[in-house]
Amino acid sequence: MPTPRHHLNRQRRRQALADQPAPGDRPRTPVGVLTEPAPRTRERPAVKSVRESAAEPKGEAGGGEKTGRAVGGRVPLVVLCVLTLLLGGFAGWAYGRAGELRDDPARGNTALTDLARTSEIKGQTAAAVAALFSYDHADTAPFERAGKTLLTGKAVAQHRTLLGGVLAKAAQQKTVITTTVTDSAVERIDGDRARVLVYADQSSVSTAGTGKGGEAGKKQSTAKDQGVYAGAMFAVDVVHRDGRWLVENIDTFGR
Repeated sequence: MPTPRHHLNRQRRRQALADQPAPGDRPRTPVGVLTEPAPRTRERPAVKSVRESAAEPKGEAGGGEKTGRAVGGRVPLVVLCVLTLLLGGFAGWAYGRAGELRDDPARGNTALTDLARTSEIKGQTAAAVAALFSYDHADTAPFERAGKTLLTGKAVAQHRTLLGGVLAKAAQQKTVITTTVTDSAVERIDGDRARVLVYADQSSVSTAGTGKGGEAGKKQSTAKDQGVYAGAMFAVDVVHRDGRWLVENIDTFGR
C-alpha cells in the first residue's frame, strides 16, 4: 500500500510530464521582442494585399481624381485656343471693314468732321462768289480783279460765258449788279478740293435813263431804276492753292 508520500511524488511527476512541450511544437516568441526578419512566407500576403488594394474601388477613385485634374487642366487651354481664333477672326474683319470705309468716298468726306476747315471754305467761297458776280459800271476794277485772282481752270471760261451778255450792255445801260450769298453748304471735302452749294440773291439795276428831261424821261428813268431781283442756286468746286480757295468749276445745274 503506497504511502501518502509516494502518492505525492507520483502527482508531481505527472504534473512535470504534462508541462513539457510536445515534440512537433515550436517555442513561441513574445510579442515585441522579435529580433530577426520575418520569414519570406509572411511577406507574400502583404505584397498581395498591396496589389489588391491598388485594384480596389478606392484606387480607381484616386485615378479618377487625377484624370479629372488632367481634364480640368486641358479646359483652359481649349478656351484659350477658341478665344485666339475668335480674336483673330474679328481682327481680320475689322481690318477689312476699315479698308472699305477708307475706300468709300462718302467716308472720306471730312465736311462734317473738320468744322474749322468747313467754316473756312464757306467763308472764302461766299466772298469769292459775291465778288465774281457783282458788277458796277462806274467801278469795274473789283470785278476784273476778282476774275483774275479767284478763278482757275475751266471756271475762267464759264464765268465769261455766264456774264458775257450782261457785260456787253453794261456800259450802255449803266448796269449795277449786286450778288449776296444768303446761305451755303459744303457738300464734301476731299483733301485740297471741296464742293459747295451756294444760295444767293441778285439784283440788277440800270441807270441809263437818269437825267433825261420831260415827263417821258422821268417815267423811263423810274422804270429802269426799279431793277430786277432774283434768287440763284448753283454749286462751285473750289481748290486750295497758295493759302486760299479758288473757284475751278461753276455748276448751274443745266441752266
